[in-house]
Amino acid sequence: MRHVISALVRNKPGVLAHIAGMFAARGFNIDSLVVGRTEDAELSRMTIVAAGDEKVLEQIRKQLGKIIDVVKIRDFAEVDYVERDLMLCRVHAPPEKRSEVVDIVNLFRGRVVDVARNSLLVELSGPEQKVEAFVDLIRPYGIRELARTGVIAMPRGAQAQRRAAERQTTE
Repeated sequence: MRHVISALVRNKPGVLAHIAGMFAARGFNIDSLVVGRTEDAELSRMTIVAAGDEKVLEQIRKQLGKIIDVVKIRDFAEVDYVERDLMLCRVHAPPEKRSEVVDIVNLFRGRVVDVARNSLLVELSGPEQKVEAFVDLIRPYGIRELARTGVIAMPRGAQAQRRAAERQTTE
């Protein structure tokens, strides 16, 4: 089963290596790992996608909780959330096939961000399944290059507001 976990970590050198090392040492596979700044310059948000049963997920949460530089862990298994994966893809698109490729890009609400003589550079974002479906559909045209950010995720607004209100009443 696929699990999406978010961890707020201190923005310090070595934290990413420490967490990745923890996963490797315990034999947990990481499907996706994204790290980026947050609204607080001292914190970064890691979004980790891993596969495993409930026992594996519990071990991951416990091990992350033991790392000093991990400030907060959020498992998205029990909440409604929004996830996005961003992709740039250079697709073989000679003039006679270009309109077909553009139609597929438009169908997926992507954007052509660069045009060359025999290729198009496409930007696409959405849930991981959408990006995978696009890649499968465009593959017969010829993928020359592909780069993806990995999954980022946040809880939907109503849940985030409810948690913020709960924090205010406990403070």
